[in-house]
Amino acid sequence: MPKMKTRKAAAKRYHVTGTGKVRYKKQGLRHILTKKTTKRKRNLRATGILSESEAKKVRVLLPYN
Repeated sequence: MPKMKTRKAAAKRYHVTGTGKVRYKKQGLRHILTKKTTKRKRNLRATGILSESEAKKVRVLLPYN
């Protein structure tokens, strides 16, 4: 059986942890930062964890992670 191809766009955006959870970088920290509060920007720096229903969809795109 041939190897499965990884969706490279998903591989750049998501990372599977050792326990199987899917991490992602939060959006909204690229530009127009002056109007955002310091607390909001600080919370955007932390990685997010996808919900289990969303993680199932992403794991299909990342067969070897």
